[in-house]
Amino acid sequence: MPVMPRPEPALRERRAVDIAEARARVRPGRIIGALILALIAVSIVWFLVSNDRFEWNVVGQYLFHPSVLVGLGMSIALTIVGMILGSLLGTFLAAGQLSDFAPLRLACITFVGFFRGVPPLVQLIFWYNLAYLIPRIVIGVPFGPELFSWSTNDIITPLTAAVIGLSLHESAYMAEIIRGGILSVDQGQRDAAAAMGFGRWRTFTRVVLPQAMRVILPPAGSQVIALMKGTSLVSVIAMGDLLHSVQVIYNRTYEVVPMLMVAVVWYLVVVTLLTLVQRRVEEHFGRGATRTPAKPQKSRSKEAS
Repeated sequence: MPVMPRPEPALRERRAVDIAEARARVRPGRIIGALILALIAVSIVWFLVSNDRFEWNVVGQYLFHPSVLVGLGMSIALTIVGMILGSLLGTFLAAGQLSDFAPLRLACITFVGFFRGVPPLVQLIFWYNLAYLIPRIVIGVPFGPELFSWSTNDIITPLTAAVIGLSLHESAYMAEIIRGGILSVDQGQRDAAAAMGFGRWRTFTRVVLPQAMRVILPPAGSQVIALMKGTSLVSVIAMGDLLHSVQVIYNRTYEVVPMLMVAVVWYLVVVTLLTLVQRRVEEHFGRGATRTPAKPQKSRSKEAS
């Protein structure tokens, strides 16, 4: 019987190395990149601190000014209302686009295409000036007698124009997000639910929707943040949001840059909080879909020592 040659000492030493104790290879390119990024960050901080024209004392003076806080509250309220109405209408539009009823599907596709194509600023100005086209809003029998009517200027205030414009714009984007999330669920999931005796509503709420939420939530969270920042557009129709509030102040004091920094600070605070909430919600709906890698265990030789 042939005798197998014994491995060389260097080979035996190489096999004895524990992979768990291996160190990451030093990468000079990453170190240089990190130093460059750190230098850029320090330069930006120094610019913000050393430039006296930012007038940080004025920023601190007006950061919690009552009119600024009222404008901030209005921006948050517009975001909440616009997102709720946009999501509800977007859900209906998504269902309509997936319907097998051709006229409804075509109408929903046309609606989504139109309101995604028209910029939100144009929509806000249009709704604010609706009285130019329709002096009175009438409810009655088509081509028949009028039952009720109101002056359009009394109904279309800056608030209602902002809510209508933002909600319709948001509904078009939410319709595409929800439609994409529903289509991401494999048809086999629906077939399996039907084989278990689930009805269409139970299949949608118990099987399709929980899986679709993993796809819907990331872009939907981004839409909430985009809507929060988009509320600044309502200042063009004299709506008392955050940007309009600081504009009123700097039109009186001529401290333009400090007041704009007040708005920037509050927008960053709200967007950061919304981002944290979005991450927590994504983690909740992502349970079971992602796995946390196990921690490396210590080698037996190290434990014995």
